[in-house]
Amino acid sequence: MKINGKVALFIGGALFGSAGLKLLGSKDARKAYTHITAAVLRCKERVMKDVETVQEHCSDILADAKKINADRSAEEQPEFIEESELA
Repeated sequence: MKINGKVALFIGGALFGSAGLKLLGSKDARKAYTHITAAVLRCKERVMKDVETVQEHCSDILADAKKINADRSAEEQPEFIEESELA
């Protein structure tokens, strides 16, 4: 590519970037960003509620599993008979 072509690409990129900044900084674009951000925040709240629900269910499952293991362990341990009961 010749030097003139590179200069032309640079100038074109600079102009495109300037136009893009103007477009992104407009009132209409700012209003759109605000609405999009509000929607994202609403989505985040819903996701966090769902995460809390899943965590509650998981903690219930964990507690039940620990109880099952404790009961099973108690059944598997042999009972000790004291010497006073034998005599």
